[in-house]
Amino acid sequence: MTTVLLTGFEPFAGDVSNPSGEAVHAVAAHWVGPEVLVSAVLPVTFGGAARRLRELIVEHRPDVVICVGLSGGRAAIGVERIAVNLLDARIPDNDGAQPVDEPSVAGAPAAAFSTLPVKAIAQAIGEAGLPAEVSYSAGTFVCNHVFFTALDAAPSGTRAGFIHVPWSSEHAPDPDAATLPLRKIAQAVEIAVRATLATETDADIPAGTLH
Repeated sequence: MTTVLLTGFEPFAGDVSNPSGEAVHAVAAHWVGPEVLVSAVLPVTFGGAARRLRELIVEHRPDVVICVGLSGGRAAIGVERIAVNLLDARIPDNDGAQPVDEPSVAGAPAAAFSTLPVKAIAQAIGEAGLPAEVSYSAGTFVCNHVFFTALDAAPSGTRAGFIHVPWSSEHAPDPDAATLPLRKIAQAVEIAVRATLATETDADIPAGTLH
């Protein structure tokens, strides 16, 4: 039986919610299979998130790992392509930790590529009428750390990657922030899971950027 591990994050700092965690809960609540879907919400902490993700991978031995996080400044679903082996926190995490210029995984390569079909995922989300893009930077905060950890911890043959989502229109702290309704964020996350399961070889289409 194919197993998918889907993770989001808890609220950060004083935020009342985190759409990544809420979307993961929504997808899990309506999942009909036939694949097994394991969902979890990770802490927004460098140490705790990576540790919990590694525990989940060891426990469930998933065939697919998709981690979801919030990128509050984005208007589109961002399907991340590259994780960098770097912690450089502009602000502290929920535990107050603020690592600067440290590796996510000591001794690992400087960067790693998502093993999800990132172009096919972005294309499928777009075809559903939702804004989506292939992204080439997941930042250097906890989201990128979890992304790199997923790629490092995933067993051979397991596909892993990361997706950034905007604020939900229900809980955006700034009325001028770019948002999507939570149901559409959850729809995009489920499409990402389904597209991954249905795609063996990524789409041969351009998805690069000029800057």
